[in-house]
Amino acid sequence: MLGLLRDRPLGSRDAAAVSRALAVDPVSSVMVAARVEAYGLSPRFLGGQLWTADCPESSLCFAGANLIPLSGTAADLDHFAERALAGARVCTSVVGPDHLALPLWERLAAHWPQPREIRADQPLLALDGYPDVPVDRELRLVTAADLDVYFPAAVAMFISEVGVDPCAGDGGRSYRRRLASLIAARRVFARFDGPRVVFKAEIGALSRRVGQIQGVWVDPEFRGRGHGVAGTAAVAAAIARQGRIASLYVNGFNTVARETYRRVGFRQVGTFATVLID
Repeated sequence: MLGLLRDRPLGSRDAAAVSRALAVDPVSSVMVAARVEAYGLSPRFLGGQLWTADCPESSLCFAGANLIPLSGTAADLDHFAERALAGARVCTSVVGPDHLALPLWERLAAHWPQPREIRADQPLLALDGYPDVPVDRELRLVTAADLDVYFPAAVAMFISEVGVDPCAGDGGRSYRRRLASLIAARRVFARFDGPRVVFKAEIGALSRRVGQIQGVWVDPEFRGRGHGVAGTAAVAAAIARQGRIASLYVNGFNTVARETYRRVGFRQVGTFATVLID
């Protein structure tokens, strides 16, 4: 049985310890750190719960739309799995450092649906400073007025990257709201050719120390012209101007993207894994 003290989600009394834990590896923890910095530790606003098996500085896991183990031993992963199985599943993925995410999934696999895909090798990359190549001077922030043009490109990227249509179910309303929110926060970038999106990328998670780039995409008809390198460099430079580290993670099998990021100046600092669950 779960211990009474360990069975509660972390809250305001744990804020200092959680901050110290997230600061140990700011690149790998940015997805959680960004939410904690913006919303605090209340599950109502955080969009999930933070769990620990002992204390946040030795074991930590976020449980929300994603299940994200951040630190812990094998025994701690047993605890996280027990907690995840104690209630209804709400997450659609298990994601995080590969040495935590994959063992956690092994503990859950017999009880949860067959995964749609397991991406076991996702190099985690970081660029602390400015890119090594010239940036795309035509890249700009996407505005609310651009959303109708930007949306189809974002949907195409999502389908090719995640393998599902974000418009399924509600016609894309939730995904459109998510994009509108990122645009309002000045975290969406694109290069346009008239009304057409040539290159796009977003800063999906933004903590005080790190900006995590996501959704990098080049229109198929414009590939092979350097837009991926120059566009990614421009987004990385925008993050560097804020005094933050630029980061992203990429599928290990995507050799073209990995070479693009290498040319920009990104270096591998770890390895993520993602288990996608329907």
